[in-house]
Amino acid sequence: MRLFALVTGLTLGAVFVLRHFARLFRNHRARQAEGQLRALVAHDASPCFTTDSMGVVHHRNVAAETRFGLTAETLAAAMGDMFASPRAVLYRLHLRADTQGWAREDVVTRRGHMRLSVHRVAEGRFLWRLEEFQDRGPSGRGADSLTLPMLTANRQGVILFVNEAMRRLLGGRPRRLDAIFSAPNLRSGEMVQVAAAEGPIRAVLAEIEGIADRREIYLLPTTDTATHGAVMMGTDYETVPVPLLNFAPGGHVLQANRAARDMLELAEPSGQMIWDLFEGLGRSVGDWLADVAAERTPGSAEVLNARALGPEVFMQVTLRRMSEGGRPSVLAVLQDATTLKRLEAQLSQSQKMQAIGQLAGGVAHDFNNLLTAISGHCDLLLMRHDSMDGDFADLDQIRQNANRAAALVGQLLAFSRKQTLKPERLDVQELLADLAHLLNRLVGEKVKLRLAHAPELGPIRADRRKLEQVVMNLVVNARDAMAEGGTIRIDTEEVVLRDPMSRDRVTVPAGEYAVIRVSDTGCGIPADRLEKIFEPFFTTKKLGEGTGLGLAMAYGIVKQSGGYIFVDSVEGEGTVFHLWFPVNDAQEQATPPTRAKATEVVLKPGEGVVLLVEDEAPVRAYASRALRMRGYTVIEAQNAEEALTCLQDPNLSVDVFVTDVVMPGMDGPSWVRLALEERPDTRVIFVSGYAEDALTEVQARIPNSVFLPKPFSLSELAATVQGQLVH
Repeated sequence: MRLFALVTGLTLGAVFVLRHFARLFRNHRARQAEGQLRALVAHDASPCFTTDSMGVVHHRNVAAETRFGLTAETLAAAMGDMFASPRAVLYRLHLRADTQGWAREDVVTRRGHMRLSVHRVAEGRFLWRLEEFQDRGPSGRGADSLTLPMLTANRQGVILFVNEAMRRLLGGRPRRLDAIFSAPNLRSGEMVQVAAAEGPIRAVLAEIEGIADRREIYLLPTTDTATHGAVMMGTDYETVPVPLLNFAPGGHVLQANRAARDMLELAEPSGQMIWDLFEGLGRSVGDWLADVAAERTPGSAEVLNARALGPEVFMQVTLRRMSEGGRPSVLAVLQDATTLKRLEAQLSQSQKMQAIGQLAGGVAHDFNNLLTAISGHCDLLLMRHDSMDGDFADLDQIRQNANRAAALVGQLLAFSRKQTLKPERLDVQELLADLAHLLNRLVGEKVKLRLAHAPELGPIRADRRKLEQVVMNLVVNARDAMAEGGTIRIDTEEVVLRDPMSRDRVTVPAGEYAVIRVSDTGCGIPADRLEKIFEPFFTTKKLGEGTGLGLAMAYGIVKQSGGYIFVDSVEGEGTVFHLWFPVNDAQEQATPPTRAKATEVVLKPGEGVVLLVEDEAPVRAYASRALRMRGYTVIEAQNAEEALTCLQDPNLSVDVFVTDVVMPGMDGPSWVRLALEERPDTRVIFVSGYAEDALTEVQARIPNSVFLPKPFSLSELAATVQGQLVH
């Protein structure tokens, strides 16, 4: 045990002795290396310092003692104010040298510039070497000898050096560039305003790239020229065929070439401001030009309204900053953009009409579901009240107003082109002749109605009832436009187009057309309202005199029928509506039955099982009650998946499927096709608040199917079901 303790003690003692001798050896080597280093730099012509990691000076050579003296304890104190921010520069170099072993940087001084080099020579020891370079002018002296005002600044705008000429001009030594120059961006070769000691003066700025990422800025004398615009714009500029304008940063026109004067119809452009010529940017065009002139924004192009030429004339104005003779300005290149702006407006209008149409169709579908439930439950109540009952009149009013609401929904569907049409071959002359008696009653005594038919007018294909509705609507509008009386003319004409005709954002293909014109001698429509008259809820009538849906409905019916509708109007003279329909010479072809007709049939209660599939609970409740009252057995399902689950029972016999078309999950036609694979003889009734057109192709592939549009009455539903059972 004692032996072990003795060995351990000897070992620890030996380690201590070895470490002590190693430390003595390293210190000796460091003193020897430092001595050699001092000897090496002792007679170097450039000042050299050795410092520790805190910047404390441990040695300086003869050149450093001569240049900086012996009083400064740290290197930063020795540097004083020889260059800007000496502590930050030295600290930055120290960190780099401590990391990578060495560092170097050039800095600007009052005499010229200095190269600072630092090397890490040992742990916590650094060797600094300072090389000074003087900038030489023509007289052999530094920048202070220059007669031109000159300064040096860094990229952040901090002034590092100002020569004597600049100090005399400014009356001192500013710290930042923005204290001298008002412009935020300085460009070489341009005229600038200088905040001199005796007041603002103008000079041409010249800048050269200095060393160490510095800027050397000189001020050159200049003389103002009254004919600056004329100097800037030469003969070539005047005759170039591209419209060009030159603006001062303040916004006034310096000069416009001949093409620009002709385009803007300017006799004398000088003195005009940019906001006198253009508008419509959404902010001041003067601010836009000032931003480009000051380089706050890059040069760009905008479409502006040419104020002097009217609200419908637009120019594409492209601005680019330029400088000539030391003066900044903004060059504007003009291009006529009236056609482009018109096409943009047409596209926007088309997209807006399409969006409104989609909205109207969706609203109409939801309203049809509500109206089906309202009118259906009203029918159920009326069955329990006779005409002598005190509640009968109120219930009848509810039913009538529900029908009026259904008619309004029909107008929305007409505008959105999602209503159900029954097109057939029509003789236009015969249709108008049958309608003339009713139209004469509509126009009243003050207004005369004149009909003129073209001979041998070809037939068209359209829904008779809907086309009559369009003509009556146009005639009523014409009557309302002639409060003091006048004449309404309905003319027909056969027009043959050899080439396509473009008008009002549409192209009418070549071919034969039957044209119906409805004209009046009324007050006319203002030009600024003509493009909006087919929009829903837009009306030219007084408040409370129109819903704004009549012309929207007419537009939808005509377009859905494959036709075109145009309008011409002169305020104070009258309006003409043109309805163009393609002539249809083809013979009628047999079409599959689509919509069930509410014909009078002998109902046989209790004969038949109906599977009713409807996702709207109020509609499903009404329809099931109505069918059960007529003696049918009704199985209810709120979606397609539930209906298919019911049909999995092989003992369940179903005679008729009554299903909504659009439902969450699987739609009506999809589940019916699956069900008919196992039950091919089952009859089908599709019901929907949308138009039948969306179902026509699908329905044609489903045998024994008919369509019943919403809203439907109790008798229509019962008759349709019975009609399917008796076939």
